[in-house]
Amino acid sequence: MAGGPMDPVKPVTPIKPVDPVDPVDPARELKELASWQRPLRDEFPIIRGNPELAYCDSAATSQKPQAVLDAVHRYLTTSNANAGRGSYPWANTTTALMEDARDRVRRFLGDPDPERSSVHFTSGTTEGLRTVARDWLPELVADGDEIVVPFADHQANLTPWLDARELLARQGVRIAVRELPRQRGSGDYDPAALAGVVGPRTRLVAATHVHHVYGADMNVHRIRQVVGPEVPICLDAAQSIGHLPVSVADLDVDFVVFSGHKAMALPGTGAVWARGRRGPAFRPGGWSGTPNTAGVASLTAALDWLDAAGTDRIERWTAALTSLLTDGLSRMDAYEVLGCQTSLAAGSRVQRRRSIVTFRHREIGSQDLGFILFSRGFMVRSDGHCQAGGSPGGGRDASVRVSLHIHNTPEEVQGLLTALASLQ
Repeated sequence: MAGGPMDPVKPVTPIKPVDPVDPVDPARELKELASWQRPLRDEFPIIRGNPELAYCDSAATSQKPQAVLDAVHRYLTTSNANAGRGSYPWANTTTALMEDARDRVRRFLGDPDPERSSVHFTSGTTEGLRTVARDWLPELVADGDEIVVPFADHQANLTPWLDARELLARQGVRIAVRELPRQRGSGDYDPAALAGVVGPRTRLVAATHVHHVYGADMNVHRIRQVVGPEVPICLDAAQSIGHLPVSVADLDVDFVVFSGHKAMALPGTGAVWARGRRGPAFRPGGWSGTPNTAGVASLTAALDWLDAAGTDRIERWTAALTSLLTDGLSRMDAYEVLGCQTSLAAGSRVQRRRSIVTFRHREIGSQDLGFILFSRGFMVRSDGHCQAGGSPGGGRDASVRVSLHIHNTPEEVQGLLTALASLQ
């Protein structure tokens, strides 16, 4: 195994305070983008076919545009075969599809060194993170090393690292799992406190790009400032891919793991992008069975669709919608919005939520509230959201999560606010 003592880790540069953002008028932003959004909404058959319903659960899984459905149908009816296991034309086409899809993921992420990186397809973020923890981490660490992971994010970015610690312990290698510090109330990471956690034996930091409950960009670039240039960072990007531009060159991380089904591809698809720069090469273990070829075809089509639509404009649209929602909720005493409290007003100069708003009614139970909202045409999630045990209430406190995407409209948000206001 690799590992062992390293030179003490030092910050690359002093941590700067979070820069304020320019306030944005959400109504003006939505009006400016309306002619772009309207035809894109019509490309979702399930949305177009159910005008009486508002789907507000895209953080759980996204709806699929017609182009993705067409790509799957075309593949299954023209060249469906196994990949890497035949020499006839359909098999060759499928093998090429898999390789082209890996290149497509690299381009979507703005990979600055595609010859060095690798892309491994998985069933989703959970399997991807588990693969990194099970097959790559043991080659990185030695007895006495440490890793830093989030205890208050999604279970998928905690349990694989804890499981890896137990597996290594059975092999006689003891590693310490440290908690990635976070700020009280907002849920944001605390880079200043992280400096006191990182040490000369820190071998990995696992982080989340956009929080699945608080909806905040977790400012991963500040983690890189603290840990220095040599420590690998593994990024859970399940809630950012497809919602905003993601550049691995800017983020300077070593793994990006995401779910295709949250980015408009089919369920059972996902990917691990590995930079191949810090630590051992990423080589998933075990026999590689038949891949989800139809899922990979859908992922390529989904990334094409997202690029054509423009993830920068998707981010602007959903940020404006969530600003309308948080601004309205902040005026209702019956509701508690989770996460940063200084970013609720539409004119806030603190970063806006990335398409996710989670809240509780002070008297009505969250699951009951979810049923009430569905009776009025709004599909939201109401439970613990798979949050890990380090969260307030140990991840057991239910809440209502509204997660929006390109097909949602200002009218839907206003209708939701009207329904919520009637329950005060």
